[in-house]
Amino acid sequence: MLRYSLRQLEYFVTTAKCRSVADAARKLNVSQPSVSKAITNLEGQFSTQLFIRHHAKGVSLTQAGERLLVDAGSLLRYANDLQQSALDSGELITGQIEVASFMSVAPVFMPALITDFQQIYEGISIRLHEGNQEKLVSGLNSGRYELALMFDLNLPEEISIEKMAAFNPYILLPEGHPQASNESVFLRDMMDDKLVLLDIPPSREYFLGIFHSIGLEPPVTFSSSSLEMVRGMVGQGQGYSLLVTHPHLDFTYDGQRIVTLPLADDIPRVDLGIACHKQIRPTRAMRLFLDFCANWFRQHYPRGGSCRAEPPLYNQSAGSLREAGRAFTPFP
Repeated sequence: MLRYSLRQLEYFVTTAKCRSVADAARKLNVSQPSVSKAITNLEGQFSTQLFIRHHAKGVSLTQAGERLLVDAGSLLRYANDLQQSALDSGELITGQIEVASFMSVAPVFMPALITDFQQIYEGISIRLHEGNQEKLVSGLNSGRYELALMFDLNLPEEISIEKMAAFNPYILLPEGHPQASNESVFLRDMMDDKLVLLDIPPSREYFLGIFHSIGLEPPVTFSSSSLEMVRGMVGQGQGYSLLVTHPHLDFTYDGQRIVTLPLADDIPRVDLGIACHKQIRPTRAMRLFLDFCANWFRQHYPRGGSCRAEPPLYNQSAGSLREAGRAFTPFP
């Protein structure tokens, strides 16, 4: 016999997300003692402490609380999905998905992906979040995010990922560089130049790891967490860069022309996929979104991407031409 309720779990999950009993009570529009009592009852039911109380500084989850949060969030989503399924009439499918995306991938794929998805499943709303890999993994672990578009690079054991596409790294050069007229470039031929490094985890480790895998140590002249800053510095002749994302037009924000060439080195592609926590129970809306993403990437990027991927200029479901500048290949 169950000795706890979905409402108690809702109070627990909201408190964990707010990191404050008082803030959770305000968000739930209930009294603070009601939230405290629900948490105390859960701790008694599970015979474990779920929160550490910090005087005047809110609460933080214990390890037991962290484990329960994932399962509780999954159970609440499933219960809501069950209720919604019973209420749905006709063929309209409703629901909400908390989707996160790696901060540099989000503007590349998510606007078109979400627009195309909601043209088919107009009853499903998507709340979009962005962040670096650390934030995405933390959000998946805590249950704040249900799914995350990210790269399969150094993910912890508790996170699973369904691969959607794979993309090749390439060399970015300023116009007029001695290597710019070549069909491809070996990294060893760039060692007399300075590297402009995309400095955001796990991109930094990924790109430097490529050099290290073939016994090279590139001199870094400049680093930035901004893709466009990296492209701008290369355009101004401050060095070259190693990237995977390739905007459709080879111009920087300040109007400089840049050149992209494939690597002559045999470097494995990097995988892009949809990640989730292994313990999460997928809702109907989540399953539909996952299936849609797999088909979407298969349609628009059937061979992954090289240094320049052909943009999906026409979206048949939308029935309208897309701007060429919307299509990119991603970068880790």
